[in-house]
This record gives sequence, C-alpha cells and structure tokens, in this order.
Amino acid sequence: MLTTALVVIFAIAYLAIALEHPLRINKSGSALIGAGLMWTLYAVSAGDATRVGTELGETLTATAQIVFFLIGAMTIVEVVDAHNGFDAITSRIRTTTLSGLLWLIAVVTFFLSAVLDNLTTTIVMISLTRKLLARTADRLYFAGAIVIAANAGGAWSPIGDVTTTMLWIGGQITSLAIMKSVFLPSLVNLLVPVTVMGWLLRGQRVEPPAGAQGDGGLLTTAFERNLMLALGLGILVAVPVFKTVTHLPPFLGILFGLGLLWLVGDLVHRGKDEESSQPLTLVNALSRIDMASIVFFIGILLAVAVLEHTHLLSSLAAHLDQTIGRVDLIVLAIGVVSAVVDNVPLVAAAMGMYSLDTYPTDHLLWEFLAYCAGTGGSILIIGSAAGVAAMGMERISFGWYLRKFSGLALLGYAAGAAVYLLQNA
Repeated sequence: MLTTALVVIFAIAYLAIALEHPLRINKSGSALIGAGLMWTLYAVSAGDATRVGTELGETLTATAQIVFFLIGAMTIVEVVDAHNGFDAITSRIRTTTLSGLLWLIAVVTFFLSAVLDNLTTTIVMISLTRKLLARTADRLYFAGAIVIAANAGGAWSPIGDVTTTMLWIGGQITSLAIMKSVFLPSLVNLLVPVTVMGWLLRGQRVEPPAGAQGDGGLLTTAFERNLMLALGLGILVAVPVFKTVTHLPPFLGILFGLGLLWLVGDLVHRGKDEESSQPLTLVNALSRIDMASIVFFIGILLAVAVLEHTHLLSSLAAHLDQTIGRVDLIVLAIGVVSAVVDNVPLVAAAMGMYSLDTYPTDHLLWEFLAYCAGTGGSILIIGSAAGVAAMGMERISFGWYLRKFSGLALLGYAAGAAVYLLQNA
C-alpha cells in the first residue's frame, strides 16, 4: 500500500513538472509538494521516528552539498556577467560567413559550458547572437546549435552540467576521469550535427543588425571586466583541484572562492559611489541567481530520496537488470528519456538504483550516465534547461525544433555514445 501511494504521488508530481508550461504551474512548487507528501506518508507509515529522522538528516546533508555548490557557482557567474566580463570572449568573434560563425559559436559554447554551466552559457551565447545576426531565421538556427553545443560541453566537465555535478559530489565520478573518458564522445556529439548544419549554411553571408556596435554604456573598465572574468573562471576551474588536493567536498571550495571574489570586488569598487557600485556587488549578484531552480533541485532530490530509502529504486534496478540485462543499454534508454523529462530526477533516481559497492567510482555506468543524461536532453527542446532557456529567449516552437534539430541531435547522441562504448570495449 505504501509503495503504491509513493509511486502515485511521485508520478503525479513528475507529470506536473513535465507539463510545467501548459499547466502554468512552476515545477519548483510541484517538486516541493511531492517531496512533502512523500516524506509525510513515509514517516506516518514507518512508525519509527528515529530511523526516519536519521534518513532525512542523511538526505539533507547530501542535498545541501549540491545546493551550496550551485549557489556559489551561479553567484560567481552572475558577478562576472554584471561586470560584462564575457564581452572579453564574445567581442573577439569576427567572421563574415554564417558557416564560419556557426563553427566559432559552437566551439566557444562547447568549452565555455564546461567551465560555467550549460544554462548560463546558452543565455550568454544567445545574447551574443542577437548582437551579431539581424535575421530572425538565422538566430533561431544558431539557438538550436547553441543548445546542442552547451549540453555537449557540460557533459564532460564536473561543473558543466548539474547532473554531472551531482555524480561528482556524490562520489560516482572523479573530475579527471570524467574529463578523459567523456570529452571525446561529447566532442563527437557536437561535431556531427554542426558539420551538417555548417554544410547547409555554406555560402551564406552574415547580416549584422543595424547599430550593433558600442558598449551600451558599461559601468566597468576593461581592467575590471578582465579581472573579474579571469578570477571567476579561475575559481570555477580550481574547485576540482581543491577537492583532489584537500579531499574536502566541492561546496567548500566554491564558497571559499566566492569569498575571495567578494573581497576583490569590494576592494576594486570601494572608491565608487553607491549608485555605481551597487549593481556590481556580490549582494546584488545573490539577488539575481535563479532561486526557483535551486528550490526545484531541493524538492526533487528529497522526493527521490524517499524512493531510495523504501528500496523502490533498488528493486527497479534489479528488474531492469533481469529484463534488459546490459547496463549500457539501460543508460542509453535513460538518455533518450531525458529528452522528454528533466534529467535531474532521472540521474538522482539512477544514483539511488545502483550502489557504489556494486558499481564503484568511475565505473562505466556512471561515466556513460553523465554523457547520456547530459546530451540526451538536446533531442527535444524541452529536454534540458538550456533548451527551455533558448525556447523562451528566441520563441522557438516545439515543432520547429523537432523538424530542424531533433534528428541531428539524435544522430550526434548516437555517434558520441558509440565512441564512448568503443573506448571502453
């Protein structure tokens, strides 16, 4: 009875999350309600308040590490963006052909996403294309390419995609191993569709928008922009090194770096009046981070934890092993499903289904899961945070993306998966 009730509640919450836009109900609220109902039902049915309290404490500790890390990383990105630091990268992009520009945008997005995250990179790069391209049709085409490149770039880095970060913090993967194993498959995932797109755009010229030049009245100097960009990216890149050297959890490294960035920012702007310095402060950056997404992660991780503590996920894993029998096929299926539903609960469920005792750190299961869950979301526009952001910014319709990009994204997904499996044959 308890099992059935938990599955029904989780399924309804999951459906509400997937249908967030048609229902006009924020997925964060659905996740929190689902988590609250599931933990309440579990606590009442278990009849052992001490045991449930201990399990909830363990879940809270694991969830808090991910949340603290995300808050720190998102705040650092917001500080760099407030200083227009990304202009140092985007202002150097110069080309006259659409195919050449496509390759430049795709490659920059791929590597930038590995350092930032795929959602932030998508927003930055789509904002850039608005400054470079006048025709709406061109911008839509580039937005689709940016979604594929951002998801591919985020998959091979421990800080590039929230699902890869979850696996890294959870101890399923290590930073160097995931970069070595998944970089080439992710690169192939990008190269295959972009090669086709570039061929289709051959011979077409870039039409820049009228009056696209100028800095828009920036409040920062070139020194401040370059300093914050270098310091922000340096902190993000240094976090995996910090974890490797100290063996402390990544959230402490990111919070330590955030403190350093805060100190430098206050020192750099201390001579300015409050009106000029306020938009550039860490306090303002904290107010701009996407707290709704943070709350969603909290809700969905708490909900999945109930399924783990009641052994539903381990039973599901045993069933999949009996019916399918091959881990690589199971993970491939998870990647395709992530095109339809959010990859965060999928990966959270997989982490609960399979134990580190059976599948130790850096096992094929975890590395392949990072690739499949990270890149499978590109198959549909609603399958990733990057795709949803692009959908909103450029008003991309579900049907248009399905016709123009889903086939290319699926081709890249399959090619990258084949490369990974060949590497580990």
